[in-house]
Amino acid sequence: GEDPTRDGLRDTPKRVCKALKEMTAGYNIDVEKLLSVSFDVAYDEMVVVRNVPFSSMCEHHMLPFTGVATIGYIPNKSVVGLSKLARLVDAYGQRLQVQERMTMQIADAIEKHLKPLGCGVVVKANHSCMCNRGIKKHGEMITSSLHGVMRKKETVRAEFLALAGY
Repeated sequence: GEDPTRDGLRDTPKRVCKALKEMTAGYNIDVEKLLSVSFDVAYDEMVVVRNVPFSSMCEHHMLPFTGVATIGYIPNKSVVGLSKLARLVDAYGQRLQVQERMTMQIADAIEKHLKPLGCGVVVKANHSCMCNRGIKKHGEMITSSLHGVMRKKETVRAEFLALAGY
């Protein structure tokens, strides 16, 4: 019953294509290159960046899920720029995604490219595919991925989770 030539709909297909391209721009980010710039700083304590906002798209329904990611790592000879961690969240968040995989991908990339003593990622998000369809319930999903000493040493894990706010 709609008129696809009316003013509000005429350019909708172009706008949808442009929006999808923007919301999946993470596929174009070279994570290795992103994390290749580090600084020779002898810092051996935990570095944590909290509540980095993101918006991603559920690969099952192509509906958004939004939230925040908290990233922590213990450097091993060098540190990475703070903005690189936020961009890493975008690199994996701006893809067709599931939260569990996104959490692991961020942590795996830090481990692989920065080679820290340990790293941890906690992602907290709300999923519109759950609250706008199907069960139609709101609920916050929290996922985590821990590597190195953050996984193996209880005290280090506890420090990360405390600094992350959990």
